[in-house]
Amino acid sequence: MTQFDLQLHADVLIIGGGPSGAWAAITAAKEGAKVVLVDKGYCGTSGATAPSGTGLWYVNPTAEEREAAMKSREALGGYLADRGWMKKVLDQTYSNTNQIAAWGYPFPIDETGTSHRKSLQGPEYMRLMRKQVQKAGVRILDHSPALELLADEHGVAGATGVNNQTKDTWRVDAASVVIATGGCAFLSKALGTNVLTGDGYLLAAEAGANLSGMEFSTAYSLAPAFSPVTKSAFYTWATFYYEDGTVIEGAGSQRGRSVIAKTLLTQPVFARIDKADDIVKKAMRQAQPNFFLSFDRLGIDPFTQKFPVTLRFEGTVRGTGGIHIIDETCATEVPGLYAAGDAATRELICGGFTGGGSHNAAWAMSSGYFSGEAAAKYARKLGAAASDRKAKGLSEASGVPTQATTKSGAPDTNEIIKAVQDEVFPYDRNWFRTGEGLQSSLGRLDQLWHELKHGIQANDGNVVRVREAAAMTATARWMYTSGLERKETRGMHRREDFPRIDEAQKYRIKSGGLDKTWAKPLVDGAQPAEIKEAVV
Repeated sequence: MTQFDLQLHADVLIIGGGPSGAWAAITAAKEGAKVVLVDKGYCGTSGATAPSGTGLWYVNPTAEEREAAMKSREALGGYLADRGWMKKVLDQTYSNTNQIAAWGYPFPIDETGTSHRKSLQGPEYMRLMRKQVQKAGVRILDHSPALELLADEHGVAGATGVNNQTKDTWRVDAASVVIATGGCAFLSKALGTNVLTGDGYLLAAEAGANLSGMEFSTAYSLAPAFSPVTKSAFYTWATFYYEDGTVIEGAGSQRGRSVIAKTLLTQPVFARIDKADDIVKKAMRQAQPNFFLSFDRLGIDPFTQKFPVTLRFEGTVRGTGGIHIIDETCATEVPGLYAAGDAATRELICGGFTGGGSHNAAWAMSSGYFSGEAAAKYARKLGAAASDRKAKGLSEASGVPTQATTKSGAPDTNEIIKAVQDEVFPYDRNWFRTGEGLQSSLGRLDQLWHELKHGIQANDGNVVRVREAAAMTATARWMYTSGLERKETRGMHRREDFPRIDEAQKYRIKSGGLDKTWAKPLVDGAQPAEIKEAVV
């Protein structure tokens, strides 16, 4: 048996230390479970939430306000959201947000003494969450990405990984596992997404779990061409221009983003946030101070001067696809395996359109709570010996490498990643989809997958990139396999060859597979025929 530098036993293992992982850890510990949390970065500062502000789907529990909140995005999401789930998440978000206030989060208070709880500043929020995780008695392993899950014939039983800084290996045997690794932005350099490479999707798939909503992954956010900060909401007050100063008709932050994408295919686009009055300007700087850092450094006033913009790909971080969950505990099809936050599908409350910041933040804290509570109860039911099952790693059976090869001629991680990015970044392949284009990209991605299974080199010495390259390749394949299955335009999924919504396709699409990807409709909540690959 492989020897590890650090070996731990726990009732519950949380993989990921963003908001969903932190909530899962705190909740599991509150249930009496012994909890270990591993994070690829530093729990409290890594991930998409930590460096920026976010809205929050915090709605007072009145029938009128809840109805308005649920109705507001149903059409945008193609009517694929579930009102039962919406109500459940609204309830939990309301409770959790009030708990954050009780812990001491400094929500702003107006002149009437009313506390405003519809937004969070990421740095303060995640600093507070780390303190609460530690206070709950959770063991945190920072800079320690998981490389593979452990399992036996009864289900998942922990994970193994490596410390990025010391290179020490670790193994955590656990009765249950919550995957809270975030989504996949394909190393697009969007703020806070450098650790979000789809790792959890690959881990789950190797264990036999599936995904859903992966066609809803075309999230491109507006950003200054010189900045990683993607805050599209601010561009509601912007006018968009060609280089010569002529206004681009129809361009806009919300309905007109396709116009911007089409223009960017042939020429640069410029913006000026010239519709904001003094009150809005002040509110912007208070809500998102990091948005202005690059402008201030370059001496640009975004309210009076034009600046170049781009559409930066954020994939499933701001999209809605993710690991398929089967019930209100956020369980997957695999016994003992749960998913939360951006790693889990968000279709249940967003349908086929991004939840922006507010719904995403609400989903993170709510699904984290649900999964942590359920994982602890599952572990308690299995008993004291459940975390010592002599489980084996899953990557060997799946054939997806966890370590770099020294074999000459094998592709380097950077080569694989660049090749995947070349399929998912271009607007004319991913934003404006066609069956022919999706099939062509999928063919190249399938070839990459079979190449990397024979070994990947890590010439820069970053062995974690081996798994990241594999995870990004797998994620792109599930995205495009699902995109081919949905022959209509719904939510953020656009098919140029099927430009209208088709009422007959008002269903979610489940996907999966490793060597051979597949996608099938989930009609009326019924499960398609199970297609699983033996992994143990």
